[in-house]
Parts: sequence; C-alpha cells; structure tokens
Amino acid sequence: MKKIKNSGYAYPININFKKTLNNSVSVIIPALNEERTIARVIETAKAGANVSEVIVIDDNSTDNTVAIAKAMGARVVTGTVLGKGSSMADGLKTSYGDILVYLDADVESYDTDIVSLLVQPILDGDADFVKSTFNRKAGRVTELVAKPLLSMLFPEALRFNQPLSGMIAGTREAFEKVTFENDYGVDIGILLDVLSTGARVSEVDIGTIEHKMKSWDQLPKMSSDVVRAILKRVSIPEDRTLNPFENITIVDEQMVPEIKTVRDEGRKLAIFSMENTLINGSFIKRSAQTFGFRQQLFEITSENQESFITTKLIAKNFKGLSILQLKSVFEQMKLVNGAKETINELKSRGYIVGIISDSYSIVANYVKEMIGADFAIANELEIINGVATGEVRIPSSFLRECNPICNHSICKTHAMSSIASEYGVEMDNCMVVGHGEGDICMVKNAGLGIAFCSNNRILSSISHHCISTRNLGNLITLLDQKERIQVGQRVKVVDLYNNGSSTTICS
Repeated sequence: MKKIKNSGYAYPININFKKTLNNSVSVIIPALNEERTIARVIETAKAGANVSEVIVIDDNSTDNTVAIAKAMGARVVTGTVLGKGSSMADGLKTSYGDILVYLDADVESYDTDIVSLLVQPILDGDADFVKSTFNRKAGRVTELVAKPLLSMLFPEALRFNQPLSGMIAGTREAFEKVTFENDYGVDIGILLDVLSTGARVSEVDIGTIEHKMKSWDQLPKMSSDVVRAILKRVSIPEDRTLNPFENITIVDEQMVPEIKTVRDEGRKLAIFSMENTLINGSFIKRSAQTFGFRQQLFEITSENQESFITTKLIAKNFKGLSILQLKSVFEQMKLVNGAKETINELKSRGYIVGIISDSYSIVANYVKEMIGADFAIANELEIINGVATGEVRIPSSFLRECNPICNHSICKTHAMSSIASEYGVEMDNCMVVGHGEGDICMVKNAGLGIAFCSNNRILSSISHHCISTRNLGNLITLLDQKERIQVGQRVKVVDLYNNGSSTTICS
C-alpha cells in the first residue's frame, strides 16, 4: 500500500483498486414511511442500465411502504438497526451486484435515467465511485457548515457541488472500505472514506429533483453530525500546528444569522409521553390482551422493580409476532382528542415537539408521523425479516451519564436532557406532558410539567398544572392563560408558572 500526499494529509492508495466487473447493478433504497414516493423511485430504479435487483431496506415503516415496494417488484429487507446509515450497510450485505446504487426514497421525482447516469462512468472504466449533483440549490448545512470545514481540512472534496448528496454509485469493493455513520454524517463520511482509499471519484449531473428540505429545527443536529463525521476522519501530521477542533467556532460564525438566530430566540421544547397522553390506552397492554400474555405482563410488572429487567422481560412476549400483527394493534388505537391540532399549534408558536416513551419505537414513530412531531425516542423492539425476535434495545439517551439531573440509572429524564442539549434549549424552556408513574421524573425536572388525565397522586402533586379532561386542546388554553405577546416585541416570561403571577422582560 503506497501513500500520496494531498493538502498536507497522507492517504493510503490501493494500486490494484480497479477490478474486472460483471456489470450487474443492485439499486438500494433505504426507506422509512415513504408510501407517497416509493413506487415512483422503484419504477425509476428498475429502468436503469444493467439493474439486476432493486432492494428496499425498510426501517420498520408503519405505513404502506413495504406493501407498495413488494407490489412494485422490489425485494424488501427489514433493517437490523434503525437509521439510514445502518440501512445502507444492510443493503451492502444483502445485495449481489458488482455495482451498487443508492437512491433516496423521499424524492418526488427523478429523471428516468438516473441509474444509468450514475453507473456509466463505472461501466466505462473511468470511476470507482460516483457522486451526484442536481438542479437544486445546495442545502443550508452544505453551504454553511460542510463546505467551510472541508475547505480547511479536506479541500479536495470541494470539487463536488453537493458533498452531502445521498444519490451515489460505486463498486462493491469501494463500499466495502467505508464506514457508514448512522446519522446525518453518513453521506459526507462515505465520500471522505472513498477519497482516502485513492479511488477514482466522479460527479455526474442527474438533472432536476424535488427533494424534502430539512426544517430549521433539524439543522443543529444535522450540522453537528456532519461536523463530527468530518472531524473523525482528520489525520494531522505532527509537524502541522492546525487544531481542527478550534475551527468549529469558525464554522459557527458561517452559520450566522440563520442557525444562530434560531438558537438564540428563546427556543422552546414540548415533550409528550405517548400512551394515555397522545393515544388512548397502552400499546403493550393492548398487545397483551390481543396476543394472550396478560397474565405474564401482570406478573412481570408486579414482581420486578428494576425498569431494565421489566423492559427486557416484557419484550420476550413479542417474540414471533410480525410487523403486520403489531400494526393491527396500534393502528386501531386512536389519538387523544385535540392531539394533532395541539401539536400543530405548538409548532406554529415555535415549539420543537417530540415524544419520549418507554413503549416501542415502531409505535412512537407511527404516532410521530400522525401528529407531525419533530422526534420520537422509545425502546427499539428488535425486528428481523419482519418478525420480532423478543429482544429490545434501550436507547443510550435513557442511560445516566455525567452530571445527570436525576439519579436513576435508566430514565426518560436523561433523554429529555439529551434532546434539550441537542436542540440548544434551556431546561427552563422545556414543557413535559405526562400521564403515569414513568413520567414523574420528567415532569418534575421540566420548566413546565403537566399531568394529563392522571390517577397517579405523586405525578399530580409535583406537576405545575393538571389537565383533567381528555382533550389536549386544553393545553393551548392553559398556555394562553400563562403567556402574552406584545405587538412588535418578544416577551420572555420569567417565573411564568408561579401561582399565575409573572414578571416580564421586554426584549
């Protein structure tokens, strides 16, 4: 393995990188709840040159994505771990083609020859990896974060108009040498890894696409993921004095006023428990009744005090149940009156809205899509090939870390603290709406804690307010009583929930 110098950095180069190809193409489409666009994407993929298979890596969709994909003739594989990066890695492992093409599932329209355009430089023997550029203004994170940082650390990557583009193609050997980040940094990470191998990389114009734009609320996390992926790949010679971590402040300056303005304007976070708060009833209890493990559930919850053990034991009862069986349960569960309207109103008032639940992510993500929330955090019921294995993964954000705001080893409060930090929201600007025992700690530590139709005396006693009628619209009524807006001024209310009195500071 030889090494070449590039902008002061040493990269390994594989002299024997090129190999003889049989030219078969696997098109891989990671997807999560894309029933509206998945048929057109598959149709486009099947029309490409040398396509031998189209694979949809489903991230446990709760809509009709899987049914539509199968009807369109795609092979559907259930992702082993939630997240686009993991789905891309699963696509690599389960595909058979010599050339792999990755397409985004949420694109409204592709030019019909996109696959052919992406693979042609590889078929011609001119490239090992192909990055797409297209007729849409580059994203805000690309221009404000990625490109400034790349100009300092990986200037050779700046020849690509859209380094964060997810529509790519490459030889199997090229993809086997990359690390798939399981967050927003996956696409830039792949590009930098491929460049580091000395592979021949081309960029092709795939025409015009209509692509979902990320909301402003998602940009801080997207930015940090991209920065992290870039910095993980920096290797600085000993004789170079540049400290890449010092450059993060430079990147932040490039984001003003867009991102910084959003962060500085008193951002607010609204967190809802899910069961009996956003939906009527409990998915786990409803499942126990439907699938015949009510007695086991009673014994587990009554005999175990440790939440970790309880969570693990409950999950065992789901072993062998298919996604379709699980969907048959939660699709029958109704939203609480006023849920969707309340979330829409909160978002219009500048709140970031999300779900933190000790139920399962397959349900939480379904509810998230129904109400238009920004995020959902819940336990991940392991599903392989469409069937629950009886195992469950507890989110790492539920675990206690340094300087916790509560002392529980596993607690939704830790997730609340983590998500607040991620979005740049002060804890005093966090509102939590909960129903049961598992919400006590979150409600207690939030700036505004609300008990919703709760029979739990402790939760009701530590809450700032209690809503007794099963209509979430009463939350907006409550907020209207506690907040006031002055024309032409933004009013920050201090001690807002102290017996109805308030002190105002006009900015």
